[in-house]
Amino acid sequence: MRLPRILKALVLLALAGFGGMLLYGYARNHPEDLPWTELDLTRPVGAFTGRKLAGLAGEGLQCRALLARAGVRYTALPPREDGQCGYEDAVRFASGGALNISYRPEDLGTSCPVAAALALWEWHVVQPAALRHFGSRVETIQHYGSYSCRRIYGRSEGTWSEHSRANAVDIASFRLEDGTRISVLGDWSKEDDKAAFLHEVRDGACDLFATVLSPDYNAAHRDHLHLDQAARGEMGWRGCR
Repeated sequence: MRLPRILKALVLLALAGFGGMLLYGYARNHPEDLPWTELDLTRPVGAFTGRKLAGLAGEGLQCRALLARAGVRYTALPPREDGQCGYEDAVRFASGGALNISYRPEDLGTSCPVAAALALWEWHVVQPAALRHFGSRVETIQHYGSYSCRRIYGRSEGTWSEHSRANAVDIASFRLEDGTRISVLGDWSKEDDKAAFLHEVRDGACDLFATVLSPDYNAAHRDHLHLDQAARGEMGWRGCR
């Protein structure tokens, strides 16, 4: 009676060892899916990429090093203090390098974690979606800005907006290389490829930003996608509407 029990134990140990080897192999090939590995912007987007991007807040040197390592050209902006507002680790994308999309107006400066997320958004979400729906790449993105010293919804009281720290950006429209324009205000509610593209890039942004707000959220966002890297504590919960 003892021998079958020993055999069962050996089989269970063998299966556990085999499962461990599979898990180890997956972890080696997909570090982006593990919470304890370092962020690498050259890797695919993984299960914990968004949380790691938000965790770059206050880590300016590390964030800029990640951008440089991924081939992203940028200009580091000097710190700014403006009463309750301001920023320390903001950057502005420079032409050339690993990014192909330019932003209009051209003077867009954001916190480094937002910039890192925008880079991944271009590579893994925006450009693949544009090619899939239109067979053309995105050339420019029109935005409504990043830094604005104000509270949420411009109220006189209440929580300060992530815009007050350049930790957010509002995306209004996309222009493809073939001249096609896709507008959040004009195309979100349609039933065509433009609407499908906008919903796809919104959904993809939810894996990279702490907060993503669209026309589905409220009327205040009827004409843009709000993307930010708000700090949400250790649990790192995310808002996606």
